[in-house]
Amino acid sequence: MSDATTATPRAVVTGISAVAPSGLGTKAFWDAVLEGRSGLGPVTHFEADGFPVRTVGEVFDDGTLPGVDPRLAVQTDRWSQFALLAADEALADARVRPEDFSPYDLGVVTASSSGGNAFGQREIAALWSKGPRHVGPYQSIAWFYAATTGQLSIRHGMKGLCGVTVAEQAGGLDAIGQARRALLHNDAKVVLTGGTEAPLSPYALTCQTTSGRLSTSADPERAYLPFDRAACGHVPGEGGAILVLEGQDSARERGVEAPYGEIAGYAATFDPAPGIPAAESPTSLRRAVLLALADARVRPEEVDVVFADAAGTPELDRAEARCLAEVFGPHGVPVTAPKARYGRLYAGGAPLDVVTALLSLREQVIPPTGPAAVADPAHRIDLVTQPRQARLRTALVLARGHGGFNSALVVRAAAP
Repeated sequence: MSDATTATPRAVVTGISAVAPSGLGTKAFWDAVLEGRSGLGPVTHFEADGFPVRTVGEVFDDGTLPGVDPRLAVQTDRWSQFALLAADEALADARVRPEDFSPYDLGVVTASSSGGNAFGQREIAALWSKGPRHVGPYQSIAWFYAATTGQLSIRHGMKGLCGVTVAEQAGGLDAIGQARRALLHNDAKVVLTGGTEAPLSPYALTCQTTSGRLSTSADPERAYLPFDRAACGHVPGEGGAILVLEGQDSARERGVEAPYGEIAGYAATFDPAPGIPAAESPTSLRRAVLLALADARVRPEEVDVVFADAAGTPELDRAEARCLAEVFGPHGVPVTAPKARYGRLYAGGAPLDVVTALLSLREQVIPPTGPAAVADPAHRIDLVTQPRQARLRTALVLARGHGGFNSALVVRAAAP
């Protein structure tokens, strides 16, 4: 094992959360993941007969989320409300009391892909049907990509480094990477980071269908089959995760004996413009993987499991599988994509993968992609379809965003 654990400073994860179609809260989510329990089903948030998408991942009924302050509910979109709930869970899990820190030592970096689309659609409908006097004042901020970061900063008095990343699925890893950078450069002691998404409004779903990457299957068991010969697109879902990242010194000063793990390496790359060469080339993704491993001082053979991006379309799955086979060798590392059971959550999906990876390292088990997915032998990957006990020390999380974004994050178990 590379002697990277002695490097200082280090960014460790001391608190986690989960908001997902398969479970609200970390324990409920993790139990569902290990059981392979599906969170997919038909659209219920709105009348969707005119949409080609038949299967989605909804957290629960539409409307104000339980546990959200009604005063905040009228100011925020569902996507920000998910983050407010998740942040409360993560801070409680980390036993971080913001009032115990200087506000300028606390930061917030989140990711967003579609922003507050449902809030915006509702207000625009009021504008056209009733007139401008019926548009609320919060329309000016609730839809904006940075709204979640702002609401978390205000709620918890976090006045240090704050920001938002926008790179679709890859943005969730980019946010964590930026939070890690702030800690390593001593720009903060504690950072709330991650991402959430609520992309299941009529307008948002209309925008997503233009990509041609969404599954149109009405069968929840067969709608999202990454790396399978029958792969026909991904299932969109809502939810995500917020994590508490902390400098190791800060964690030790607070008496944290066993953080979930370390964010050990990160890298991001971009695909070339279309036609220079083909966008499905694995070259840029492979470069992100190798750069992240180098940043973590980890050799490919030291990676114990990969949490795949798992786009669910034949060409994108083929490119990712080729990348993994080239870096780790054919069938060289276990690969899993638990999101096949609850949906692709865009900016919220990668942070939820990081939470899953951390729990996997702690529990020494690789969660399944789902029994319905069977890897195409041509992909030459070891796709995990049932829970697998294993000795796990290091995990690689991958994410690709529509438009050519590639991100890779190395997560390492906490040093004893």
